[in-house]
Amino acid sequence: MSARSPGPGTRVGTSGWAYASWRGDFFPPGLRHRDELAHLGDRVTSLEVNATFYSLQRASSFQKWAQQVRPQVDFALKGSRYITHLLRLGKVEQALANFWASGPLLLGPRLGPVLWQLPASLEFDREGVGAFLDLLPHTTIRAAALAGRHDARVKEPVTDATGDHRIRHALEPRHPSFDTPAARRLLREHGVATVLSDGAGLLRVDADTADFRYVRLHGRPDLYRSGYAGSLDQWARRVRGWLTDHESVHVYFDNDAEGHAPHDAVALLERLSSDGRDAP
Repeated sequence: MSARSPGPGTRVGTSGWAYASWRGDFFPPGLRHRDELAHLGDRVTSLEVNATFYSLQRASSFQKWAQQVRPQVDFALKGSRYITHLLRLGKVEQALANFWASGPLLLGPRLGPVLWQLPASLEFDREGVGAFLDLLPHTTIRAAALAGRHDARVKEPVTDATGDHRIRHALEPRHPSFDTPAARRLLREHGVATVLSDGAGLLRVDADTADFRYVRLHGRPDLYRSGYAGSLDQWARRVRGWLTDHESVHVYFDNDAEGHAPHDAVALLERLSSDGRDAP
């Protein structure tokens, strides 16, 4: 059964989908592994791609993901950890070109926000963070121009945009120095959303810095393990509140270790699809 849409401005899903702990539970016994993405995509409205964080993907992977889920589902991409964790946002021009040439442009209008998760040791530095934000493309045409500067590390380069579509960016900081007026001003100047990251022991910054909200629910009191069944009514009310003055709200469950994430995502969508009333 497909998810009922709570409105075009609400995007809810999971962070990744290839988890063994979901098999025999959210993924029914006997479901082929190659059909798992389609099964999840029928029940959520967005998906956060983790693979793009760990390595450059091939263009064929982006095509496969898009073909396996219904057209209403979009994909948020997690930006490369080579850029955020190894280069630490500095001298990233070539790495950004390779990231954009690796295939995201094939998603066209189904490209959701790009998430840039920072390491906990990276402190806020206006000059350094600002220089990185200046490099981020905000349209697919600009991303295609950047992709044209890729190097040989991209095996299936894609440097043409399928139309000119907006690209949104979200920053998930982990260092307390980002929970400051100066950091909020900088992100607001660039129209980059500050991720509201909910999870035990993680920095939690609740700040409006863009015309959309981006929320990641990692689990509490046990990081990546706890479910949100007891607080989904409250999260549904928060999402509705944000939608009154934001273009869209993106919520991704990252509490995948014990299989809660897909169940929580579906349950939140049910609440948001109930004509303004929280589900019992």
